[in-house]
Amino acid sequence: MRGCGLIVEYNPFHNGHKYHLNKSKAMTNADCMIAVMSGNFLQRGEPAVIDKHHRAQLAVSQGADLVIELPYYYAVQHSELFAEGAIRILSLLKADSICFGSEHGEINEFYEIINLINGNYREYHQHLKNALKEGNAYPAAHEAAYRKIGGNFLTIDFTKPNNVLGTQYLEKILQIDPSIQPFTIKRQQNEYHDQSLTKPFASATSIRKELFSNKPPTDIAETVPIQTTEILNNYRNQFGGFHSWDQYFSYLRYRILTINTSYLKQIHGVKEGLENRLIRSMKDASNFQQFMTNLKTKRYTWTSLQRILVNIITNITKADIEEKLSGSPPLRILAMSATGKEYLHNLKNEEIKFYTSNKKPYPDYDLDNRIASAYYSILETERQIIAKKQDFKPPFIKA
Repeated sequence: MRGCGLIVEYNPFHNGHKYHLNKSKAMTNADCMIAVMSGNFLQRGEPAVIDKHHRAQLAVSQGADLVIELPYYYAVQHSELFAEGAIRILSLLKADSICFGSEHGEINEFYEIINLINGNYREYHQHLKNALKEGNAYPAAHEAAYRKIGGNFLTIDFTKPNNVLGTQYLEKILQIDPSIQPFTIKRQQNEYHDQSLTKPFASATSIRKELFSNKPPTDIAETVPIQTTEILNNYRNQFGGFHSWDQYFSYLRYRILTINTSYLKQIHGVKEGLENRLIRSMKDASNFQQFMTNLKTKRYTWTSLQRILVNIITNITKADIEEKLSGSPPLRILAMSATGKEYLHNLKNEEIKFYTSNKKPYPDYDLDNRIASAYYSILETERQIIAKKQDFKPPFIKA
């Protein structure tokens, strides 16, 4: 069986994701569509609007055959480590190809970029380091460094997030498993950060904005599959609402203002005196937006700061991340179809170990319990207990 990998978050699953999934299957002629999906916290340092179990179920209902969790220590990271974790998992799963969405939409120039960077490796990374020291965000620093080694003849826009990720995917494929063939599909109609809801293809950003405006999920009906509306409604009814940073602000405030400063310095991502700025910025903040405005500097992007805040509420230290990144990522199955089950059966001879729940001996047992406790902390106590029990149940299997 031929497997095609998709690296996703589905926050939430919308028509653009459906287009990407169907187009990827046709383009790669794959038998099994493998989604490597972030868990309850995402690459941009945000809580997912609904938890990983419901998002995985939704993915399988829309055509994914196998949903494997991208572990926290790869998912809540900058683009290079995010890409590395996903490609490592797809390599372990013997995927033949990956297909990613990009603003550019043509694979050849991604190859040319990687070849240019690899041919000028030291010079590129020195320029990148200098640009980051000057306070540029990673995409701008990457583009500046790339242009300085002669990249002016290419047309890929590095201010676009999916173009940056696409470059990282190709670089990691070449480093980890060159047998994986990459494909890309151009994003349809909207930009990643678009705030306005466009139909039928809307950005996940605009869809989340509608959800948090206290409007019913039916208002987004023309931009998402019907199953998305159903699962969003069910989640809200069962757990009381959706997850956003605003709801975690009180907990975050408590953590920052009561934690020992020396321990705060041990949290992954906290460096160069940021622990003091975190405390100062929080003292006068009455909501998350105000806190972030106080905290933001030219040196730290909004996204990088949010990732640090996720590490604070989940209590993830530098030592935790270092330990986990030193090993191979575990393969945690969140959901699958009959085709996905068959694909896994065909891999049995490869001596690959899979985990179907958060029960021991799952190697991330302790870490995942901590992350789940933080994610569900905004729910009423009885609902927290119900939500956490999902982690110990078998994966969703589509009949």
